[in-house]
Amino acid sequence: MPFEFIPQRIKDVILVKPKVFGDNRGFFLESYKKSEFFANGIDVEFNQDNHSKSTAHVLRGLHYQEVPYAQAKLVRCSRGRIYDVAVDIRPESETFGQYVKVELSEENKHMLFIPEGFAHGFVVLSDEAELLYKASGEYAPQADRGILWCDKDINIDWGIDFEPILSEKDRVQKSLYEIFGKTANRKEKI
Repeated sequence: MPFEFIPQRIKDVILVKPKVFGDNRGFFLESYKKSEFFANGIDVEFNQDNHSKSTAHVLRGLHYQEVPYAQAKLVRCSRGRIYDVAVDIRPESETFGQYVKVELSEENKHMLFIPEGFAHGFVVLSDEAELLYKASGEYAPQADRGILWCDKDINIDWGIDFEPILSEKDRVQKSLYEIFGKTANRKEKI
């Protein structure tokens, strides 16, 4: 099998480790294979591929699209190193408001599958980073939303000792509970 699928502590978030074939010429890996992904519970049709480049200390997120435009994502870092974060924003979920954080890098070549119902963000740990990610839905500007990256209720440990560089949009987002209200499930964090 060309992939190892590792379930994360929040249901349906999966770390994907591709098998890398390397020698003195370089390397080869399969970054996606529909039959393998479907056989391992990632039965999502991807409709859009995205590519972003960011400089050192940039933090992007936490972004999501509202239903019916919600997106699942398969994220990988093809250059540099990042911490990638997925926050459960499914109000009825037992893990609402909790997050998964993984390091993705050009060295480890890991990918993170993030299902619909999650906000996504990342912080750049290297001089530059390039992300390639598949999305299950096309970008819909009317459904584009975000959550404040430093929301105290989520309390993400970004693992950084610097002030991140943010867009104005990311700097002024609302908190999770301002968006979803008091009716959302408030279970203890994992």
